[in-house]
Amino acid sequence: MPEEDSGNGAAPERLTWPEELELPALLAAENVRSLHETIHSEWGSLLRSACQTAAGRALWKQVIRDPLAEVLAGESYLRSLHDKIRSDQLNRAREVSGVIIAVRTLWFDSRLENAVGAFAGGEAQVVLLGAGMDTRAYRLGCLSRSSVFEVDFPELLETKEALLREALGSAEEQGAAVMARSLIRVAADIGESEWLEKLQRSGFAPEKNTVWLLEGILYYLSHQAAVQLLQSIADNCSSTRSVLLADFMNESCVSLSHSTFKFHCDWPDHLLPTLGFSQVKLSQIGDPDAHFGLMHDPENLFNRLRNLPRSMQTHPDDGTPCRRLYLVEASGSAQEGTR
Repeated sequence: MPEEDSGNGAAPERLTWPEELELPALLAAENVRSLHETIHSEWGSLLRSACQTAAGRALWKQVIRDPLAEVLAGESYLRSLHDKIRSDQLNRAREVSGVIIAVRTLWFDSRLENAVGAFAGGEAQVVLLGAGMDTRAYRLGCLSRSSVFEVDFPELLETKEALLREALGSAEEQGAAVMARSLIRVAADIGESEWLEKLQRSGFAPEKNTVWLLEGILYYLSHQAAVQLLQSIADNCSSTRSVLLADFMNESCVSLSHSTFKFHCDWPDHLLPTLGFSQVKLSQIGDPDAHFGLMHDPENLFNRLRNLPRSMQTHPDDGTPCRRLYLVEASGSAQEGTR
C-alpha cells in the first residue's frame, strides 16, 4: 500500500539510530515545556503512558510516519527511550526497546485501513477508546471518508489539543491538517458507564458502520470494567456492521506490574464470542501478519514464544514467564458466523 495512504514507511530488517538525539526546536518553546511539566507533575501513570507511546512512534520513524509524535511525547520520554534503544544496539539485544509499540502501531494501522476499505465507499465511524496521543486522524489517508471520535480523559484531551495548537496553529489550521472527514474529541472515562452516552451526544450514530479501536488500553482497566466495555461495544454493534481492533495481555505479561496493569486474558478468542463478537482472528507479535520486517532474529523473545503452546506459562528452556501480547480483530455483528 502506498506510503501516503498507510502512514507507514519502509520496514528494513535492521534499523539504526543516531548516537545523539535530535529534538525539534518546538519542544523548547515555553508553552510546550510548560504543558509537559504539567504532565510530569500532575498526571498519573495511565495518562503518562500516552506520551510513552508517542515517543515510541516518534523514534521508530523509519517505519512509522507520525510527524506530530515528538511534540506529543515530550523531551524526557524521547530521551529516555532513545537511551534504551542505544543501549540495546550497543549490547546487540535481540529485541530493541520500542519494537512492541512499532509493531503494534503498524498492525493497528493496517487492520484499520482494511476495515474501513471493506465498507462501501470507505465510509465509517472510527472510535478510538483511550485515544491518548493518537494522531491517526492526521496521518492516515484511508480515513478521508470516515468520522473519527477520540475518547479519553478531559485533561488529556485538553493538553493534547493545546500541544497540537502549538504544532499546527489555530483551530482552523488544525482542522485543515486533519486527513479524516471529521475529528471529534469526547471527554469521558471509558472505565465508567457514561462514556457511550457522551459519545452519542457528540454525534456518534449507532446505526452506522463503525471500527472500534482499543490500542494499549484494556489492560489498564479492572477486569470488570474491561469486560463491561467490550460488552457495551458488542451490544451497540448488534444491528450494524462493526469491527473491533484490540490488544490483550496474558496473565504473565500483566505480572510485570500489578500496580499498573490489571485486566488480562489468556484466551481473548474464547472470551469475545461469549460477549457477542464473531469472526475473531488472533495474532501474536512475530506472526506473519504482525512482524513488518522487524522480527528478524529467530531467537528473539517473540519468535520463541510463538513456537510454544499458548497454555504454557513458563518457558521450558529457562523457566522465564511466557509474556504474550495478543492482537485481535473481531466482527461486532452477531449475525455472522465464526471462523
